[in-house]
Amino acid sequence: MAKDDDYPRELESLQAALVRFQQAAIKSGEKSLVIFEGRDAAGKDGAIKRITEHLSVRNTRAIALPKPTDRERSQWYFQRYVRHLPGAGEFVLFNRSWYNRAGVEPVMGFCTADEHEAFLRDAPGFEAMLAGSGLKVIKLWLDISRKEQAERLKARETDPLKALKVSPLDAVAQEKWDDYTEARDQMLRRTHTREAPWIIVRTDHKKKARLNTMRYLLKELAPKTIAKSVDKPDPKVVFEFETEALTDGRLDR
Repeated sequence: MAKDDDYPRELESLQAALVRFQQAAIKSGEKSLVIFEGRDAAGKDGAIKRITEHLSVRNTRAIALPKPTDRERSQWYFQRYVRHLPGAGEFVLFNRSWYNRAGVEPVMGFCTADEHEAFLRDAPGFEAMLAGSGLKVIKLWLDISRKEQAERLKARETDPLKALKVSPLDAVAQEKWDDYTEARDQMLRRTHTREAPWIIVRTDHKKKARLNTMRYLLKELAPKTIAKSVDKPDPKVVFEFETEALTDGRLDR
């Protein structure tokens, strides 16, 4: 793994590879969706920013939806997300997604127990349909330790450049840590599928997490001629979910 001093060079090399990947995707009509999920302060914004920094503004969209309107709450749950799915040659990244219903909503009481259960039942089928339509779907869970989250949330309170990152939910992220852990575990167990597996990214070290996430995306999405020039992601940082990870220390509790 590169040292911090090598980070700018490694980042630039991976960003250049992402540009080449997108050039090929636009030409071939490939469509890709990357879902970023994780606890507050796990690094979703920073990772997405580095991934998209030099990509086409016409063919790249980073989606971070606000809370649903009354009309959206009356719709089929997945409906407001469907309109943002990519078309040919497009690369879409969800900064939180329909998995709100597997995490923040049940923990904070924003949905009923029946709605939560229905989501866990329906999400695998919905994602299988997306994959079956030719859409490449990657689901990333950015995992952070309780100690690191506390430090990052505290830093937001005093850094004026991070003022827009502050959310009312930050105040209860630590208080409800165990509830979020339980929701995460249930989500991973029930929605990890062959068609749309969960990929875990350990994010206590931001730079390592960003570089390894980019490597993983390139290995999964880019043509072999591009992917072969990219180092494999560090398996200690990025790995496919398996049930044992819930108890063997790879996922923070």
